[in-house]
Amino acid sequence: MSQNLKLRSMKKLVLICFSFFLFGPVSAQYNALKVLAEKEFDNKNYSGAAYYYEQIATGNYKKQEQIPFSSNGHLSKEDIRNERFSICYQLAESYRLYQNFERAQKWYDTVLVNKSDTDFPLARLWYGTCLRANLRFDEAIKQLRQFKAEYKDSQEYMKMADREITTCLFAKEQYMTSSPVEIKKMPLPWNTEGGNYALTKIGRNYWFTSTRTDNSNTQNGNHIYFSFNSSSPSALNFTGGENIKDMQYSTSSFDAVHKRIYVAGWYKVNGQLISNIFYAQLIDKKLSPLQKLNTQVNVEGSVTIQPFVTSDGKRLFFVSDRPGGQGGFDIWVSNLDTEGNPVNAVNLGKTINTPGDDEAPFYDPKTSRLVYSSKGLKGLGGFDLFESSDNSGQWEAPKNLGYPINSSKDDLYYFADPDDNHRFYVSSDRESECCLNLFSGRYKSTIVTGKLTDCDKAKALPGVKISLIDSVSGKILSQTETNSNGSYVIELQTKSSFKLLFEKQGYFAKGILPAYSVKDTLITENSCLEEYVVNKPIVVKNILYDFNRASLRPESLKALDGIVSILVDNPTIKIELASHTDSIGGAAYNLKLSQSRAQSCVDYILSKGIDEARITAVGYGKSRPVAPNSLPNGQDNPDGRQLNRRTEFTVKQ
Repeated sequence: MSQNLKLRSMKKLVLICFSFFLFGPVSAQYNALKVLAEKEFDNKNYSGAAYYYEQIATGNYKKQEQIPFSSNGHLSKEDIRNERFSICYQLAESYRLYQNFERAQKWYDTVLVNKSDTDFPLARLWYGTCLRANLRFDEAIKQLRQFKAEYKDSQEYMKMADREITTCLFAKEQYMTSSPVEIKKMPLPWNTEGGNYALTKIGRNYWFTSTRTDNSNTQNGNHIYFSFNSSSPSALNFTGGENIKDMQYSTSSFDAVHKRIYVAGWYKVNGQLISNIFYAQLIDKKLSPLQKLNTQVNVEGSVTIQPFVTSDGKRLFFVSDRPGGQGGFDIWVSNLDTEGNPVNAVNLGKTINTPGDDEAPFYDPKTSRLVYSSKGLKGLGGFDLFESSDNSGQWEAPKNLGYPINSSKDDLYYFADPDDNHRFYVSSDRESECCLNLFSGRYKSTIVTGKLTDCDKAKALPGVKISLIDSVSGKILSQTETNSNGSYVIELQTKSSFKLLFEKQGYFAKGILPAYSVKDTLITENSCLEEYVVNKPIVVKNILYDFNRASLRPESLKALDGIVSILVDNPTIKIELASHTDSIGGAAYNLKLSQSRAQSCVDYILSKGIDEARITAVGYGKSRPVAPNSLPNGQDNPDGRQLNRRTEFTVKQ
């Protein structure tokens, strides 16, 4: 979209937003809707708040009237203006907190186009967060850096902006990375309108949580559903549970013999959330009344959720904000007695739990592997799934499972299929405006193969070191070398996303992100390495400028992206980027123009996250021609001048 078209679209949006503020008596309906919106927002019912705020902001309510607004002599024009944007800002806040990032982004944009950052100081931070969630990583980084440059208050939000920038850079890399994993949204009847999440499976029996309404469940809210052999799911009807009206249930888990089901149940009393873990016995295919687990797990005044019983029935993992944790929600574990009752509760500690929220544990006692979701570790955005192994009582550092298992939104409730080592299930809102949905994943078996040549001489390159690298942790998984024909084969054992790194003395190291075929065998594209000599300039082709200007043309960016890739794959080298001109014009003019052009290139490269200490911009003007600017007879030599109008980079060390 062109800048002018974008500006016109913004102005149109602003006019829509403000069409309800007309001069006249204050509308009773306006006040009524505002009271409802504020009440829903205060009660943290953000979807309801967005519903009412948007009616105010657009005039889109029952009679399609425009809501008038005026000061009645009590408010200044500036007060009226602030009222207008406050509504738009609260609408954006409601959508963001409801996790509808697309709509939140639109309304934050409306505010930022028309108001200074001092009026709504956090708007740009939340705008950048929404851009990240919507996969617009470069724009998000720009907005977040601007927020850091202009914001002067709480360090908490500055640190949040730093974390978001780190998230954007990591997510951008991950979304470009190939992975031996397929993720697909599960069809009907698994996913319907609303939330569908936390699937577990025993044989051909499935349980999951859903907010759907149907013949078996006519109430809104979270309920446990059961399906046999992918048949139409039906809601489980629990009794007991302290006989609380409007109690909601989620995240079911079974003991080792599948006779006791554990669920999280919650309700509100005078606006306060009460949340505990319950269990029921399965007797003759019927559920006994729910009973609350003992105080080893359920602590009064604390929220306790997300039970997970290990397949051997010996331990119960759960999530709670009880005292003694690391902050936010933490993962805890209890040993279970022979009847399935907790005998203790132990926090998993600082290696697993963070000051943020850590939730949705899955643990396999056969492999000692814990998979859980966290907001407190480096990820792609929202909740990310991580794995750690219990090594003789010590947890290993958590590892991000990477894209596509994780996304720029929330990813939780990993469950490995007990009957298929290659299949698993996760819950994610990556394809939803609001709610978690069920996804099925599959690890693919792959073989990596290819051939390497010299880019200029097109000859085979033997002895190239090839490293298979985990794209999340950076750990080298395996290494090999090309044979005398420049060929290689690697058998892929990892379940993580990965990249290949090619290295040979005298050549730029090169990383590639292999592309998967529709089959399980991975075949890489043949690649080439570019030779270099320290202090010998390399011409960068297709760096183009308009006449007498230093700004980059769009077609130049692809060439500069190639330099970015070289700097990323060769983290120890430093370069000089130089711009040269032909002989037309004075020396001082050409020197200034070439310096500006070189700096434009460097600024673009720095915007991609390259350390400024690794690259220097130099303009040489017309002082270093590589071809005659004129012919021996004194006539102009356009071919020579074209060669002299060039951009080069030189490896300095």
